[in-house]
Amino acid sequence: MSTKQDDEIAQERLVDLAAEFYDQFASGEVPHMDIPTRTKSNIVFDEESKVWVYGDRTSTRSANSVRGARKLLKAAYAIEFLVNQLEADRSSTLRELYYLSESWDNEEAQFSSQDESNQLIEDLEIVSGVTREDFHMRPEESGATLMGPLELREQTRRGEREIHCQKDVGEGGYQIPNNPDTIDFLDHDIDFVLCVETGGMRDRLVENGFDEEYNCLVVHLKGQPARATRRITKRLHDELDLPVVVFTDGDPWSYRIYGSVAYGSIKSAHLSEYLATPEARFVGIQPEDIVEYDLPTDPLADSDVNALESELEDPRFETDYWTEQIELQLDIEKKAEQQALASRGLDFVTDTYLPERLSTMGVL
Repeated sequence: MSTKQDDEIAQERLVDLAAEFYDQFASGEVPHMDIPTRTKSNIVFDEESKVWVYGDRTSTRSANSVRGARKLLKAAYAIEFLVNQLEADRSSTLRELYYLSESWDNEEAQFSSQDESNQLIEDLEIVSGVTREDFHMRPEESGATLMGPLELREQTRRGEREIHCQKDVGEGGYQIPNNPDTIDFLDHDIDFVLCVETGGMRDRLVENGFDEEYNCLVVHLKGQPARATRRITKRLHDELDLPVVVFTDGDPWSYRIYGSVAYGSIKSAHLSEYLATPEARFVGIQPEDIVEYDLPTDPLADSDVNALESELEDPRFETDYWTEQIELQLDIEKKAEQQALASRGLDFVTDTYLPERLSTMGVL
């Protein structure tokens, strides 16, 4: 899948933003930029699409104040940098952008922190309608990987190459690129996609040959999944019609990892339909597993209790299943990691736990 057209669209949209500022100046209008209000109160759960989206409230970045004028100045400098980057077919990281601003000739345009530059890139995504990947902006390396019976073609600076994500990779798997839309899926023997939170569990599954025995594509989420990981997971589901299951630890923060894969996150609400896979299902450690298998546990901290109580009010978890599991966890006051399954043997997770859970869910 070529991204040349995407690059051209991104460049055109950025130039249009700069031209809009110019037109506002020329007409005697105070330059401004309208964006959705990026607060929790303006994030709503869309019942139809089952993802987080922005609400109707907007805020205006206007040059009628010194603070607003500085924000627009920084936006103009960032737009110029991004357009030049696209013209040169180069890329940079979010961290590099923050430091690059130190070289800009106007000190007022320099960023005071990386949080500020990150937010500006997100603002530009929202108002332009294209993603930062199309700006050729990338985060620091996420290291998330795929392992399984998938053949793909990727674009590199040295041309295209075809890769089989079992036969042509080492035990570490195929590393997901920053922009998964540069990948074409060529062929596969995948029956389902298994997204795994931790590296230790991912390695256990691969060492035990779970991907080969069950025609499973193992996606290492590497904790809270990066955008690229969520994007390729969505593409695997939508384009190859594959079931997606998410295997995490048994604690409230891991439930939110599942939620970000399935329903999106508040931070990236403007991209939920691009990143989220609402059909994804949870196969992680359940509170009832802690009881049934008498797993080694840790006690819930106060922050865990508060998070669980918050999730009882979270529309992503307002189902009979999640209500039952969360209330049970609050009752037993315990949490457990994926690796706790090793207390029943190193092969228990691949020989018993996952096959039984996935069979019950109708995935196997």
